[in-house]
Amino acid sequence: MDAAKQIQKVGEFLDLKRSDVEEAIRRKQGFINVKFPEILAFDPDLAEEFLEKPDDMMQAAELAIKQMEDVKKFYVRVSDLPDVASVKIKNVRSEHLGKFIHLDGIVRQKSDVRPQMTLVKFECPACGNVHSITQTDEKYKEPQRCGCGFKGKFKELDKTLVDVQRIVLEENPEKLEGGEQPKRINLFLKEDLVSPISDKKTNPGAAIIVSGVLKEIPVTSRAGTQTTRFDLIVEANHVKPKQVTFADLKITEEEIEQIKELSRDPQLIEKLVESIAPSLYGHDLIKKAVLLQLFGGVHKKRSDGVITRGDMHILLIGDPGAGKSQLLKRANVVAPKARYVSGKGASGAGLTAAVVKDEFLGGWSLEAGALVLASDGICCIDELDKMTPEDRSAMHEALEQQTISISKANIQATLTCRTTVLAAANPKFGRFDPYQPIVTQIDLPPPLISRFDLIFPVRDLPNEETDDKLAMHILQLHQNPHQEEPEVSTDLLRKYISYAKQFNPVLTDGAIDEIKRYYVDIRNRNNGEDGHKSVPITARQLEALVRMSEAFARLKLTETVSRKEAKEAVELLHTCLLQVGVDPETGRIDTDIINTGISTSQRGKIMYVKEVITQLTEKFKDAIPMEEIIKACAEQDIDQETTETTIQKLKRAGDIFEPKPGKIQKL
Repeated sequence: MDAAKQIQKVGEFLDLKRSDVEEAIRRKQGFINVKFPEILAFDPDLAEEFLEKPDDMMQAAELAIKQMEDVKKFYVRVSDLPDVASVKIKNVRSEHLGKFIHLDGIVRQKSDVRPQMTLVKFECPACGNVHSITQTDEKYKEPQRCGCGFKGKFKELDKTLVDVQRIVLEENPEKLEGGEQPKRINLFLKEDLVSPISDKKTNPGAAIIVSGVLKEIPVTSRAGTQTTRFDLIVEANHVKPKQVTFADLKITEEEIEQIKELSRDPQLIEKLVESIAPSLYGHDLIKKAVLLQLFGGVHKKRSDGVITRGDMHILLIGDPGAGKSQLLKRANVVAPKARYVSGKGASGAGLTAAVVKDEFLGGWSLEAGALVLASDGICCIDELDKMTPEDRSAMHEALEQQTISISKANIQATLTCRTTVLAAANPKFGRFDPYQPIVTQIDLPPPLISRFDLIFPVRDLPNEETDDKLAMHILQLHQNPHQEEPEVSTDLLRKYISYAKQFNPVLTDGAIDEIKRYYVDIRNRNNGEDGHKSVPITARQLEALVRMSEAFARLKLTETVSRKEAKEAVELLHTCLLQVGVDPETGRIDTDIINTGISTSQRGKIMYVKEVITQLTEKFKDAIPMEEIIKACAEQDIDQETTETTIQKLKRAGDIFEPKPGKIQKL
């Protein structure tokens, strides 16, 4: 098809869209969206030309619109390309150069919007002739000579600039096989594709579908000469956001019937729990919690703008070799959207977001980390205790507010990360000490621990009967690796979770009554009997109960949360609190020990020791002998060991100091 015919054919097609073109011009939009099937229905030959010679066709479309309407610049944006043009990023080859292709992936990196020259007008100083030079390469082009014979420096009259931006697109992790490294490709966006409205669609972590033309860019050597190697870039023509969520899985009508039938099974929870990690023996309670985590609670946005998260975070702390990593790896496989990171291999920037130097357009660009890329999915963080405190602190905002704020270089941005976190860590000394309270052996900062809804200790204690079953289970797996087939296949489980995510269950009065009764009862039980006002649970645990109740209802594919689901959630939380949130001295549930690292009874003793030191300071006027403090504390039944430990804590906190050995003085 020659140029004149191309313009004529495109003009005929756009004539059918005249009303849309006029509306776009009236709104100063500068572009019109066209779906490829519309072009195909109009003329298959024209559709073929669009795929094979996109640059010529876009130019023809521009000229055709100029003939129809009096506009300088107007673009045709083509979406919904056929499967023939759909290419995976890893499969992009030189044969696709100059062709119209369709890609989808996750925005990994994004540069600032910068102006770029497209056309420069020069005037010949000798004869006044005007030369227009199109700027296509990175090098600035000037006229070599004029028709009058002039060969010197030309005067620049005018230049046309367009806004451009570079995006790095990465393959969707769900589409990778095995441990493949996701491949990346550069996208080049300009004009209306970088307008403030379009800009929001392409934030790092966002999933997008792109139609564009594959181009090559020459690679220059350090000496400035051109090499024989080229870089690939896609000049985007159309960008559309894509919501990559659990609902993205293709579920047939037959599978929906299978899912509904499974949901009516009286043994539903047991079957799904067994299918979460069939090769891992025992730990049914933890498996149930991970199952609920995959279903999740309902994300709510209130009228005042406050957002309540629906994602449950779980922390597993346990002895080495107890199967924590195996459970994390399995959750990573079952969840349709997941990322797995581990200890020293993860940094704060790699988890949240990083600001990196942009080699392509200059300036800085924003690169999304694992928590942002796993938004609306699950992020499994192994060896949490091996991470540095600085890297761990980056997670605080992501866990509770579900956003990540970046203020580095010249970039200020807030990224969304509605991500569920399943983390695993070892105790302080590598293995649990059976004679010490569990909570004192968790080597993580209390503000981080308090953000986890459920914390499970994974103990590895010798027991003849359990060890016999465990050994038999592992050895049979080695003998026959395919023996442990799950009750519900992994594929069906993923689809079941995906289907259940569409339900947004609402609390019934019965469920509200059950949760409220437990909350009020446990907060006021035994309180004040011995003068200590402990805080057994806080509003954080109340919200965790709501999330778990909603997850139980989703699991059963119901639209309401009944009293039964609320009871199951209460039971799970109570079992979890009895394992980690118990004050070792009083034997009562006390979340202060999780949230602050100090139980209420310990805090009471610290306050009393401080009071004793204050009173003795008035008596001694100077340094107080240690024996006097121990003697005064013994009158209140505080033994010598506790007093000495408390004094050590006060010294570390900077409340007191030791001027001479055995003497204590207030600061």
